[in-house]
Amino acid sequence: MAKDHPNFLFIMTDQHRADHLGCYGNSVVQTPNIDKIADKGLSFDKFYVSCPICMPNRATLITGRMPSINGVLTNGLCLPWNSNTFIHILANGGYKTALVGKCHLQNMANHLVEDWNYPEKKGGRSPALEFQEAYLEVRAGKIYENERIDLWEEDLNKKIKLPYYGFQHVELANGHSDYAGGHYTHWAIERYEDFKKLTGQENQLPGNKYVAPQAFKTAVPEELWSTTFVEERTIDYLEQHASSKTNEPFFVQVGFPDPHHPFTPPGKYWDMYDPADCPPPISLGTDLFEPPPFQQDLHRQLKDGNRESRVAAYAVTERETRESIALTYGMISFVDDSVGRILKKLNQLDLAKDTVVIFTSDHGDLMGEQGLMLKHCFHNEGLIRSPFIWSDPYDEGPAERTDMVSGTIDIASTILGRAGLAPYHGIQGFDVIAAHKSNSPPSRLGILLEEDEIPFNANCEHYLRTRSFVDGRWRMTYWLEHGFGELYDHHNDPHELNNLWNDPGSSSEKAQLIEMMMREKFSLDEMAPKAEFCA
Repeated sequence: MAKDHPNFLFIMTDQHRADHLGCYGNSVVQTPNIDKIADKGLSFDKFYVSCPICMPNRATLITGRMPSINGVLTNGLCLPWNSNTFIHILANGGYKTALVGKCHLQNMANHLVEDWNYPEKKGGRSPALEFQEAYLEVRAGKIYENERIDLWEEDLNKKIKLPYYGFQHVELANGHSDYAGGHYTHWAIERYEDFKKLTGQENQLPGNKYVAPQAFKTAVPEELWSTTFVEERTIDYLEQHASSKTNEPFFVQVGFPDPHHPFTPPGKYWDMYDPADCPPPISLGTDLFEPPPFQQDLHRQLKDGNRESRVAAYAVTERETRESIALTYGMISFVDDSVGRILKKLNQLDLAKDTVVIFTSDHGDLMGEQGLMLKHCFHNEGLIRSPFIWSDPYDEGPAERTDMVSGTIDIASTILGRAGLAPYHGIQGFDVIAAHKSNSPPSRLGILLEEDEIPFNANCEHYLRTRSFVDGRWRMTYWLEHGFGELYDHHNDPHELNNLWNDPGSSSEKAQLIEMMMREKFSLDEMAPKAEFCA
């Protein structure tokens, strides 16, 4: 294997905060195997998502392009099938490409939303249905049904359209908890014919003493859990690659559906952690200065007893927070154990010496910050900061950490750079490993975040747009529909307790950040495709 064309083992968890790892300073959750990746590599401490919800940020990861550019502004929008991705470039450049586990570039459920509550457009008679969108090519039909869990349950032998956004080999485990589906459903039923009789809250085991929303004691055992499926099928792919004696390098994306809610770690992982040992965030129960209006709405719902707990943010008590954290830690430790077995197999197959190992997550979770749980609409630090660990077998020297401001948008360019392949026109990120090694940070002012939300996903009353800018010290967020701003100084207020948006003493910093955000937005405007001819 050429040093310039290494293998890549790309490990990705779902809805996993950076500070929910031992190597990122957590003294409670046990993650020895992921910590070992950090012990041999470079860990990024200021690594931010482009959007703190699943589909937009996963689309950013695979395209290297912002949500407003790649076409996935919110959950519920599939990545256009004709999108170029860094996986296509790897495959075209001689790599074998594989995806095992969660993908979520297409919709997993068949929810037909009649009222998206988009901003009203006034005018005359509505155009015909086929002319109601800005694009005449709609993202519908069989090509966009590859990840639908219901269709996989109807046909356990369902086939996926390949190559799938560049992946030549795909084995899906989409969804969460024991509701996950895809190839995983077939795998589980092959091992236990009555598998579906184990799934769901209605079939949970006795002994659930937790009151936290979405916490139930699943009857699915560890050996039939999606984490085990991802581990087993990844190991099988590595074994087949080793036995093939091919000279072609591989890129394998290992997508664990956990530790995303519901809070249902199976088997021994259910009570691995005691909620009493899991402290909540400092901001829970603390008086906040000028919090967002939507946050206040959610706390009122908790007080009035009409709280909704589904996929969006909701207010929580301290007990509920401790329980949710404890169960999340259980899911994380299960993933860590599987990561350890995958890495052990990589060594046994003599592949580790030529394989770059990368660990990240698609975004974080509020997990009790300011008394809230989950995600959607909010851009708190625990939601927008992800772990990113890069371990290259050809890099000598001790483990390193960096404060370089970087993010999901940089992953595509960074992997292509290490593979010795040029990025395609339109990629917006930077090769942050090359930047680190040359001690020349990317020419950016900070990281821009974009999020569009619809009531169906976010439990909000109307369509909401939030935009944020982070520069390593400051986090500035603007809620367009609410006309509301947030400004936090992480050097002096790391827990985001004091909103300085209307503080006269911070007006100069606010003005400077607004200008920086504007300039960064301009730099991220679409530049593709290239003009072919001069007029």
